[in-house]
Amino acid sequence: MAHDQYISPFSTRYASAEMQYLFSDDKKFRTWRKLWIALAKAEQHQGLEISDEQIAELEAHQDDINYDDAQRREKEVRHDVMSHVYAYGLQCPKAAGIIHLGATSCYVGDNTDILIMRDALNLVLRKLYTVMELLSRFALKYKDLPCLAYTHLQPAQLTTVGKRATLWLNELFMDAQEVQHRIETLAMLGSKGTTGTQASFMELFHGDSRKVLRVEQEIAEAFGMDRVVPVSGQTYSRKVDYQVLSVLSGIAQSCSKFAYDIRLLASFKEMEEPFEKHQIGSSAMPYKRNPMRCERIDALARYVMTDVLNGAWTSSCQFFERTLDDSANKRIAVAEAFLAVDSILGIMINVCDGLVVYEKVIHQRVMRELPFMATENIMMDAVQKGGNRQELHEKLRVHSQAAARHVKEEGGENDLIDRICADSSFGLKREDLDKILKPEKYTGRSAEQVETFVTEVIQPILKSHEDWTHEYQELKV
Repeated sequence: MAHDQYISPFSTRYASAEMQYLFSDDKKFRTWRKLWIALAKAEQHQGLEISDEQIAELEAHQDDINYDDAQRREKEVRHDVMSHVYAYGLQCPKAAGIIHLGATSCYVGDNTDILIMRDALNLVLRKLYTVMELLSRFALKYKDLPCLAYTHLQPAQLTTVGKRATLWLNELFMDAQEVQHRIETLAMLGSKGTTGTQASFMELFHGDSRKVLRVEQEIAEAFGMDRVVPVSGQTYSRKVDYQVLSVLSGIAQSCSKFAYDIRLLASFKEMEEPFEKHQIGSSAMPYKRNPMRCERIDALARYVMTDVLNGAWTSSCQFFERTLDDSANKRIAVAEAFLAVDSILGIMINVCDGLVVYEKVIHQRVMRELPFMATENIMMDAVQKGGNRQELHEKLRVHSQAAARHVKEEGGENDLIDRICADSSFGLKREDLDKILKPEKYTGRSAEQVETFVTEVIQPILKSHEDWTHEYQELKV
């Protein structure tokens, strides 16, 4: 590795090898050559004088790209597509004259971008499914474990650890639906020509529209795509890039929310991300267990959510049928958004596969707040024993505020139950109050909601994708 020049952290620290390959030169230029072969075959099928020998020559050199020849040529002509047409022609002298026939640069550039985004979205979807499965298991395991629920980051009522996990899971489920929709609606540019009119192909086929349309249909079919865009300028609409970036931003948002929650729970000492045996939490404080993985998720998510603006600006600034101010931007913005989301999901898999739950701490924190949350139940029980509701409500208000002052101003424990026991107006004994103070009585339908959501919504999706495989990724740092 060179140490005297910039190297992207996505390559060295974060993104998986598989996602990095999808945005590599090899993937791009091999796809260009496959597109040239598909174009030649389709044109031959529609009657152009292209021989089997020429196509065989193209196929023989599909993957052994002569990069040096292409790079030398690009220095001379300043055009990447024509440099690779030239380099391919050097390897295929018999077919050199029919490479890229009738096409413009965006034939290979844009169709390749669509195909790479399709493959990258499929990889993202597989990793999303892995995270969803891990969170599903976690939610079911802890569906009955009561914990504090918050509004405004203040204890409100009780929920369960598993129910909270379904909130994270549901947002990822929504993201997976969006990714699936985007994959299903992606369309290739096809062979539209210089300004999208297909004039060059109409010239090749002597005005036969059916042959022109059949050429681009065959090209799409060769790559497992069932559609091409119906109209375009020279490029596919850059709104497609914005839509894809928006989907990736949605995943980043969901993962960031999860990571922030885990960081807060780590501060409460209720839950933690995995912490390895020899991991160092702080250079100065040996005792610390910083949530560095979740912090990294939040950091990368922030990058992706900001990056989506590149797609918005680029889409809005395309003059008429084509400008080139999209090129430099999109080759960075789209690639790095995918690399960042891939990195985020890799960390998510690592964290969700090893979440640590401290049940005793959770219970302790529940019991400190539960007396306040149980006041309505206490009041109802006291009324059944003959108490006056209005009088008891006022007494509970006074006792609750006194107990809160004792906790906040004097650093004491919550003594609300002791105060109620000592107040004869309630007519309740300690054993009566202990029966009321059962955390599981205050979690509502949490456990049932977990069971229903996981078994009826999430598991059928995971089971329906037979090609889905678990995507485990070892963290590099």
